[in-house]
Amino acid sequence: MPLKQRLHQALHQREVQGLYRQRRLLDRHLSEVRLADSQQPVLNFSSNDYLGLAQSPELIQAWQHGLSCYGAGSGASPLVTGHHTPHQNLESRLAEWLGFERALLFSTGFSANQAVLFALLQKGDLLIQDKLNHASLMEAGMLSPAIMQRFAHNDVAVLQQQLARHEGSDTVRLVVTEGVFSMDGDQAPLADIASLCELSQSWLMVDDAHGCGVLGEAGRGSCDQAGIHPDILVVTFGKAFGMQGAAVLCSQAVAEYLIQFARHYIYSTAMPPAQAFALCTAVDLVQTEHWRREKLLTLGEMLTETLAPDIGLQVTSTPIKPILLGSSERAMSLSASLAEQGIWVSAIRPPTVPVHQARLRITLTANHTEAQVLQLAHCLNASFEEVTDAANQINESD
Repeated sequence: MPLKQRLHQALHQREVQGLYRQRRLLDRHLSEVRLADSQQPVLNFSSNDYLGLAQSPELIQAWQHGLSCYGAGSGASPLVTGHHTPHQNLESRLAEWLGFERALLFSTGFSANQAVLFALLQKGDLLIQDKLNHASLMEAGMLSPAIMQRFAHNDVAVLQQQLARHEGSDTVRLVVTEGVFSMDGDQAPLADIASLCELSQSWLMVDDAHGCGVLGEAGRGSCDQAGIHPDILVVTFGKAFGMQGAAVLCSQAVAEYLIQFARHYIYSTAMPPAQAFALCTAVDLVQTEHWRREKLLTLGEMLTETLAPDIGLQVTSTPIKPILLGSSERAMSLSASLAEQGIWVSAIRPPTVPVHQARLRITLTANHTEAQVLQLAHCLNASFEEVTDAANQINESD
């Protein structure tokens, strides 16, 4: 099939399935978000800016000061001329705060995850991942030379069986899980997983993109909350830290190995030093402004108490509050109904989530007010009833 025909066919099929993705153009100001095709501001309940730091005056000022000191870009990869003093300072502060020997910066969480798996794993190694791990981890596992196995989501018994099959062998084993799962907002049983890894002499890697900054003492994340210390921890700065980028926390040996062999690190331009400078301020704010995490808990309890029980809100201890709706059509209808009322909640559909698990993914931030969360809840209650009645009428006519 010629390439052009293949592209048109794939796009048409996705459109017919109701899964066609489109970007929304935003006009964002400090106090509000506007969709480019609307004159009215919308309440944004789809952002991963959990602590509200992206709009923090202190963080904005820090980045502006960093730009005045270090310029706009890094100029090269870290191994050429791209590694600057702010990068080193940020790595040192992250390692000390999170309790590791070293931290290594990456431009995105996607590249950090892939760098670790591609560089560390060799033919004959065993990689075991939670079935709902992020796409970056799954893709790296499938493309790496290692043998990859998946265990049912958060199912420690299945993981134990998989590790037991290789008991006594010299096979290198790496278990990978997320701390907080981005679509469901639930948490991995990290203490149990860590115990299994210790007993089986397996390495443990935790991607805590959605937990670091939100959970644990002073925001140290899922591992701190669970009382464990993984061999490798990945944290990202595009969520609770309000910026962009990622870091791999690890031992001295792993850090040096990645510097020598991780292609994502060696051949990528380093993050701007001004950004690293500002991220040092973000780390300070995450640690010291405890009220942001406390407010998230309050808002989460309010949402749970106000929503109608039959809506199907999944109760979580994180800012991610999914409402499972099943069909993509139902999720899109409910999202559109909320948009008409000035509330933006994204509909998440396959292939991002499994078939028949389409949902609304509500995310709370410390910038939301109690009045805004109540408005969301009341609009959801009304819209859910309307969408449900419409679906029932269609089923009856069929």
